[in-house]
Amino acid sequence: MTDINGKAALVTGASSGIGAATARALAEAGVKVGIAARRTDRLEELKAEITEKGGEALVIEMDVVDPASVEAGVKKLIDAYGAIDILFNNAGLMPLSDIDQFKTAEWLRMVDVNVKGLLNTTAAVLPQMIKQHSGHIFNTSSIAGRKVFKGLSVYCATKHAVTAFSDGLRMEVGQKHNIRVTCIQPGAVATELYDQITDPGYRQQMDDLAKQMTFLQSADVADTIVFAAQAPAHVNVAELFVLPVEQGW
Repeated sequence: MTDINGKAALVTGASSGIGAATARALAEAGVKVGIAARRTDRLEELKAEITEKGGEALVIEMDVVDPASVEAGVKKLIDAYGAIDILFNNAGLMPLSDIDQFKTAEWLRMVDVNVKGLLNTTAAVLPQMIKQHSGHIFNTSSIAGRKVFKGLSVYCATKHAVTAFSDGLRMEVGQKHNIRVTCIQPGAVATELYDQITDPGYRQQMDDLAKQMTFLQSADVADTIVFAAQAPAHVNVAELFVLPVEQGW
């Protein structure tokens, strides 16, 4: 197994949900975590929780849509820990609506955060990993990165892009630079993601779905990330498709 104790990680979207849970899980495994998001009050609370349990965390105010903000955050982490061994590209948005509602601001925001944000962070971190000739990048896709759902057309497009980019990134930096790439593809997870849904009909649909099955918890996804990070050095867990037992295709 790969010993990740003492390694340094950057987790985006760390103020809640899967990001916060993964920061906790990595810290429990001995990883020094840079927790990045726009809501620094939430990050300070998370840092206090991690340090109380003996872990180490660095609060990084970051807007993944802004390349300058990302570069500054990455520099802060490298200055503090001297390396970035794990990157978890987790920041994302999922407002549901039908295309003919023309919520174009929501479409463009999803593209900005889910795709451009991931590219910004990857571009900022990769030079350090290439310099180290080691690293592990985790990208959050979704079941929506494999299948298209009504009301999720643009979101699915962004997550298909994440899946495709992950595959290409693995081909280009894996063997050449000794960097592992894992694409996380969760099904239904109980997170704040659904709070972004402005369409009442789709919000009710998600509430109804939650009554029909036991959603994954953020910690369930975090555990799979730690598992992949600790895989032996010659093993790249390329994809992790994680669903509630009751959720089919």
